[in-house]
Amino acid sequence: MAEKPMWEQIGTGFVQHYYQQFDADRVKLADLYTDASCLTWEGEGFQGKTAIMTKLNSLPFQTIQHSITAQDHHPTPDSCVMSMVMGQLKADQDQVMGFQQVFLLKNVDNKWVCTNDMFRLALHNFGA
Repeated sequence: MAEKPMWEQIGTGFVQHYYQQFDADRVKLADLYTDASCLTWEGEGFQGKTAIMTKLNSLPFQTIQHSITAQDHHPTPDSCVMSMVMGQLKADQDQVMGFQQVFLLKNVDNKWVCTNDMFRLALHNFGA
């Protein structure tokens, strides 16, 4: 079996690390963002590591488990990696919900960081 392309290895490794950190101790996610990073969480925008971590740490649950069902990774013309993730999550005693998340990863000082992050729960609001 052929080895996966480098961008797939980078993307897959980042996704695995991100959700392990998120599920265990989301405070540790700070190392994956920079002061120039952007997050859109359910349509609300945040810029910079401090604002992003304030949002992630304020999420109203004590425990969470992510289960990744699919992920795709692409190289970009400027040597970044774009990753799209689909999965399910379970927060506290809530029912299981689907989610989608997109990451743009960039190598900064020999470390892959998330410059852009977009998250949405897979909820269908037909009345809106």
